[in-house]
Amino acid sequence: MKIKTTIAGSLPKPTWLAEPEKLWAEWKLKDSDLFKGQCEAALHWIKFQEKTGVDVISDGEQFRKHFVHGFLESIQGIDWNKMTTMGIRNDRYDAEVPTVVNELKRLETVHSKSTEFCLKNTSNDFKITLPGPMTICDTIANGFYSSRKEMAFEFAKILNAEALELEKLGVHTIQFDEPAFNAFTKEASEWGVEILEVAASGLKCKTAVHICYGYGIKQNIDWKKTLGNEWKQYEDFFPTLNNSSIDQVSLECANSRVPLDVLKMLSNKEILVGVIDVANLEIETPSEVCKLLEKVSAYVDYKNIIACTNCGMAPMPFNIAEEKIKSLVAGANLFTKSI
Repeated sequence: MKIKTTIAGSLPKPTWLAEPEKLWAEWKLKDSDLFKGQCEAALHWIKFQEKTGVDVISDGEQFRKHFVHGFLESIQGIDWNKMTTMGIRNDRYDAEVPTVVNELKRLETVHSKSTEFCLKNTSNDFKITLPGPMTICDTIANGFYSSRKEMAFEFAKILNAEALELEKLGVHTIQFDEPAFNAFTKEASEWGVEILEVAASGLKCKTAVHICYGYGIKQNIDWKKTLGNEWKQYEDFFPTLNNSSIDQVSLECANSRVPLDVLKMLSNKEILVGVIDVANLEIETPSEVCKLLEKVSAYVDYKNIIACTNCGMAPMPFNIAEEKIKSLVAGANLFTKSI
């Protein structure tokens, strides 16, 4: 049996499309030229993933300025001129974010046009990533709803409508990104997983949730230094997540202090094992990737292992991201030969 590979989410944008190695980078193109440029950038990554041997490929979020706000830009009820300073990931860092000021409505599809382009240009299984409802609510200010939970529920319904349309186009996997689960572990267990299931309701394609310790930016790296020798946040909500309808869970394992035995708590799930560190420019060797997969296989049936990156690679140098993806595939192939 072959161990499959995929990418967690974002990939670097070319310098002619957006400022490199930066989150929230402004677009360098406008109007119809912007979409053409985004298509060209996505096509590069599609063909690179195919050539490298990635099994379940994605567009690398080339059509989005940011993994959350790229989805929200066309949602009615958000005032993009009313910027609010808000603590992100339970006050890990502050950011200026737009504000929900009215009832949220999705008037049209968000990602169908770009997804149709990608599906026409690959025969591989294709994955699309969407922000999870709890993480959306941790990345936008609430100036309308009675609680964060109520707002998350409304976003979940909007996400579900989008996801069902994308599934009809032929998407293989729909992944919801929920890094906020690690910052709000109690809330994740109490209502986060339940509302995530609303977002995934009715989907027959593969569903995944990505939970990590964030992009390789200074704020996240500094925060990780405060978490001690063992990162046990997952234990708080894994039992709830394991009993959910979500098929796959994407987790950060490379150079992390997550005790791998917590993976036993997800016995009902396929695990997207983060074997590529996105906070480090050093390129993993295939042997290192293989060894980490071997360690994980002590706690996860190898049939449920999919090799992945820890998180998105948008802030990373273009060539480094390419080399890391090559190592991801080569290491997974080594592991396949060993089982």
